[in-house]
Order: sequence, then structure tokens, then C-alpha cells
Amino acid sequence: MRDSTPQGTYKVQALDRAFAVLDLLGESDTPLGLAQVASSLTLHKSTAHRFLMVLERHRMVERTANGKFRLGLKLFDLGNRAIEQYDLRDRAQPHLRRLVAETEETAHLCILEGAHVIYIDKIEPARSVRMITRIGASNPVHCTSVGKAILAFLPEERIADILRRIRFERFTHRTIATAEALRVEIDKTRRRGYAVDDEELEEGLRCIAVPVLDAQRLPVAAVSVSGPSFRVTAQKLPSIANHLLKCVRGISVDMGFVSGGRGNRAVWSA
Repeated sequence: MRDSTPQGTYKVQALDRAFAVLDLLGESDTPLGLAQVASSLTLHKSTAHRFLMVLERHRMVERTANGKFRLGLKLFDLGNRAIEQYDLRDRAQPHLRRLVAETEETAHLCILEGAHVIYIDKIEPARSVRMITRIGASNPVHCTSVGKAILAFLPEERIADILRRIRFERFTHRTIATAEALRVEIDKTRRRGYAVDDEELEEGLRCIAVPVLDAQRLPVAAVSVSGPSFRVTAQKLPSIANHLLKCVRGISVDMGFVSGGRGNRAVWSA
């Protein structure tokens, strides 16, 4: 629902102006001074200064040695991630389809965004019982196999930062409810190379996931197999994990992250 209050209108206008600052800096061949930014966008210097300070704090803008402003490297990072994610989805699809054919369960491809995972692709089998997830939806990391799979192979400082941001909402009686319990699960995931959601997000639903690693062996995404707990039984998990490991190895090779299909044996061994 659109916010039609004066405050809501101001917030939208502020966003428009912030993007206008980024566009202006992006179109310039050289860094711009505060006066140039204010004049070009017909803003008071104090207003332009506030926008630049906020953008600088978020690394969208950076200041040169002589006090002028240019686009920040955070935009470069975000642009690369956007390209990578689109490419990732396209390259992952044949591997996901093979995975679904092998397991006869639903496969998801997810990425990390803050303390949540976002579903960027989903392929279903020809089954009568299907998943209700949709592409573009998100769920918390603490109760999803994809979230735990990514968390387990991040650097410690990233893990600590994400754990501080998790609200630990309960969805079922099995949902992990504390940072300490999630730490235990992360350690377990790291040791065995795959993560499990044992009816933690939804009653009767079990999922297993493995991370997709980049050239630095850091997780850029995760692939999961999900299905009703009466089909995805505890006894089947090792077999499904093997199919998942083969799937993510193939995706990583196609993305150019590893050569020869070898990869990180510490992660890719069930």
C-alpha cells in the first residue's frame, strides 16, 4: 500500500533526490564538489551535503583527497552481484532440472540478503503434493536449510553480524530459537557439508541444502531439495545430499568458480 501522508511523500522525494545524486556522479567524468552537486540538482548546499553524507556512510559515494565526491565501490559490488545472480540462475537451471529428475522433489536456488534468504529459482517435479514457495519470496536464515548452508561457510565476522540481526521467530515447535542453538547447527552443517531444515519452517516439510561456492570458496548461493517429511525421510538424506553435492559442483564449474569439477572437498563431501 502506498503511503500518501506528507511524511511518506517526503521519504519518496528524498529517495528520488538520493538517486539523482548517484545519477549525476555517474554521468560525470570527474569527481564533483558539493557546490557543483547542489547547483546541478537545484538543491541548497546543506540539503546536498546531507544526501552526500548518508550515501558516503553506506559506501555508495566516496570522497577524494581534495574533498570532491565520486561513486563508491559499494555500487561496483552490487552491480557485480546483480550480474552474477542473473547469470547464476541461468547456468543453474539445467543442474536443478537434473536434480529434480533424480530426487523427484522440489529444488530451490537461494541467495542471502541480510538475515534472510531469497528464492531466485524453483523447479518442481510432477508430483501431486507440491511446495507453496514462490520465486522472489524470502524466509529467515535460522529456520531454512539454505540459510544454514550459507551461514556455515561464511567468514566468522559475517556470521556474527547476521546472528545479531536475526529475530529468531518461531514457526513450529522445532524452530531454532536462540543464537547458541543456531551456532550448534552451523557447526554440525560445516562438519557434514550440508544443512537440514527438519520441519523448522513448516510442519511436515523437510529440506536439505548445500552451498554454491565461488572462486574464493565462499558461498554465493545455496541449492535445496524440499518435500513432505514422509517422502524426504531421515534415511534418504545422505542419498539426497550426494545428488545435491553433484548439482552444486556442476553449477560452480559452469560459473567458472572451480576447474575440473574438484572444488572444496571439505564442503563437498557428505
